[in-house]
Amino acid sequence: MKNIFWILLFILLCLSPSPSNAKANTNTMQAKKVHYRQLQKGLPEDVGISSERLKVVDECITTEISRGFPGAVLVIIKDGKIIKESAYGFAKQYVGHSVLSEPLKMKTTTIFDLASNTKMFSTNFAMQRLVSQGKVDLKQSVQYYLPAFKDSDNDVIKGKATITVTDLLQHTAGLPSSIHYHDPKKAGVLYSQDRELTKKMVVATPLNHPPHTTQIYSDIDYMLLGMIIEEVTNIALDDYVEKEIYNPLGLIHTKYNPLQKGERQNEFAATELFGNTRDGAISFPHIRKHTLQGEVHDEKAFYSMAGVSGHAGLFSTGREMAVLLQVMLNGGGYGNIELFNQSTINQFTTPSSPGSSFALGWRINSDDHMHQFFSESAPSTAIGHTGWTGTMTVIDKENQLGICLLTNKRHSHVIDPQKNPNVFAGDQSAISNYGKVIDLIYKAIIS
Repeated sequence: MKNIFWILLFILLCLSPSPSNAKANTNTMQAKKVHYRQLQKGLPEDVGISSERLKVVDECITTEISRGFPGAVLVIIKDGKIIKESAYGFAKQYVGHSVLSEPLKMKTTTIFDLASNTKMFSTNFAMQRLVSQGKVDLKQSVQYYLPAFKDSDNDVIKGKATITVTDLLQHTAGLPSSIHYHDPKKAGVLYSQDRELTKKMVVATPLNHPPHTTQIYSDIDYMLLGMIIEEVTNIALDDYVEKEIYNPLGLIHTKYNPLQKGERQNEFAATELFGNTRDGAISFPHIRKHTLQGEVHDEKAFYSMAGVSGHAGLFSTGREMAVLLQVMLNGGGYGNIELFNQSTINQFTTPSSPGSSFALGWRINSDDHMHQFFSESAPSTAIGHTGWTGTMTVIDKENQLGICLLTNKRHSHVIDPQKNPNVFAGDQSAISNYGKVIDLIYKAIIS
């Protein structure tokens, strides 16, 4: 027995790491920890940008404000530094058509309805995280995750079984650009103002084109992607992105349904003057008629999806958006938080075909049409997105540059409600297509 004891003791001593080996193992573990760049305040000249030239950007925006454009917040980050964070004009000027005696000034902390930038900074961020974790397969069929997504006997165009997650992200599924689920006159049998019923209506929506034959930007694609995220994670989309993405990053104002989560109404940039009526030209059941502030403007998101959808509904500030831009510039993380990896980012930002302006959700500055948003000065590899309420994001990996231009251009009257109810006075501004402002920023780069 004594011999066995000594033999076992000898074996244990041989297997135990020496102090130097233990230290080496600890160092190896520490080396595996990645610390991503975090934003700091800096001066434009610190990163090769001219302060004098940036004054031209201020002049451009303030000139438009003097001509009636409501307001804007601009944040520019470069090489990990916030080199510009400015507010212009007013967060709220009107109640209906009445001008406020004391308009609410825009602040750098004002919270904006991001509209379709929701697609990127909620749905795409969530998908990128789930893909990097191996929880979502981009090549898998939509039907695998949403079994009810099937052709019906009455569908003229069939092929839903062949549609993949990638097809939704690239907008090649063949679904229509939008269905007004909230309006019984337009939606017909697909009408719904109840979130659970709407999800059934979304999967039942007939195809407009055979899958893989054309590329049509579609809100419905992203409504489905939001539903897939909920199925995979087994929690609501807003809960998932807040718990897994925004809260770990320290973002406290980036959320869905913010008025229900403690935010005050006067902290928001107002949008449409008369709810969703386009100055009285449109009507449907339960339509809002008050000036919107802190409520998502998008009708499908508000009325049919209870404010939480993959295509719209997210709110944020310029500063918090800057953090999300930096996550992309960093390769998927921020500080000691890693959301996804560079390999996943590469997968999501590769053009769907050579020269295409579509990647997996992200838009690319690859053609003349996109230059009106990104400008001709931005490289063809720059990515980002726009939002109907007046938001623009630019992520330029080549120059380690991020631009977030948030405006409330829809907080203005409709020019001709009967002829074209979707054209607002704010749309006539020189900055409403964003490219002019983005171009001036690039022209401020010294080298």
